[in-house]
Amino acid sequence: MDQDVLRRAPLFVGVDEEAAEALLSLARVVELKRGQVLFSQGDDPAELYVIQNGKIKLGRTSPDGRENLLAVLGPGEMFGELSWFDPGPRTSSAVAVGPARLIALDYEELYAWMGPRPEVAQQLLKALARRLRRANSALADLVFTDVPGRVAGTLLDLALRFGRTTESGLLVQHDLTQEELAQLVGASRETVNKALADFAARGWVRLEARSVNLLDVERLRRRAR
Repeated sequence: MDQDVLRRAPLFVGVDEEAAEALLSLARVVELKRGQVLFSQGDDPAELYVIQNGKIKLGRTSPDGRENLLAVLGPGEMFGELSWFDPGPRTSSAVAVGPARLIALDYEELYAWMGPRPEVAQQLLKALARRLRRANSALADLVFTDVPGRVAGTLLDLALRFGRTTESGLLVQHDLTQEELAQLVGASRETVNKALADFAARGWVRLEARSVNLLDVERLRRRAR
């Protein structure tokens, strides 16, 4: 296991080496292929997950079959903690965007490990609060921000977690299809593609296969406001 990546997860923040080793000894390694479903919306929860490498997309499906992409998570990020605090069916599905490696922690074993470590629960609550803030921000953007602004904001968010500096700009290998990127923005594929084409024409971005190179981050920031 790449412990440097795993130790970035909220579960391990402030945890001493002995406690971290004890937790990792409980972990189960999960290997996923591109497009493989880890769990589906409505499934009974049993485990919390930390991503070691790769990307996982979280999404929901409406009763009429429409899909909505809620988030794309990468190395060091954690998911499944909501059901740990509030047992109930999974509220979203989790699917591998590409090949991914995770560690899975059984809820019951996690409860036992956390018993003498209440500070870990505080870290998890902080992580949930951050996720709630992001959800509130995304909801506000849907109401108050136009589609190009949301596209710019989404690109910047992806760059923050998956961006890699190159000679020409900030390369974001998001691995998403055009439809998935549109779902993440919360708009139609046609409208999102139009915004991306406009950004490219202005020289702010260069579009590539399942990735985008951000050439003018400052202008994207201004457009996202």
